[in-house]
Amino acid sequence: MSLAYFDTSALAKNYIREAGSARVRALLATYEFLSSAITPIELRSAVQRRHRRGEITAMNYNAILARVTADKSFWQLIEPVPQVLNIAEDLVVNQSVRTLDAIHLASALLLQESLSMPLPFVSADDRQIEAARSCQLQTIAIS
Repeated sequence: MSLAYFDTSALAKNYIREAGSARVRALLATYEFLSSAITPIELRSAVQRRHRRGEITAMNYNAILARVTADKSFWQLIEPVPQVLNIAEDLVVNQSVRTLDAIHLASALLLQESLSMPLPFVSADDRQIEAARSCQLQTIAIS
């Protein structure tokens, strides 16, 4: 199975039914999941925010968190080691991306370099996709 880097905006669509959910599920069946160690925190924050807004019922909220907990053991997560953070720091300045987006991009770039092969970067965030393309990452945009 090929590898792909999924940022949190894409992964959230696996748990919250919305536009792009079917595509993300198909990609997760096609690619082995890679992401940053910040992803579980970011994902729980996104689910919590939607629950507070009333977009997710209490029953669905609890079910989603249970699925995330169960699935997490299958995820390959890249630690934000100093090299990732140094790259992210440069990306914040050079790509004008937000902090956590920079960590995702830096993780994918470092991983791609270590693999010596293209690594698809999957995101549902248009700004993140644009920055990934500027960094010469192969992208899969979810809309």
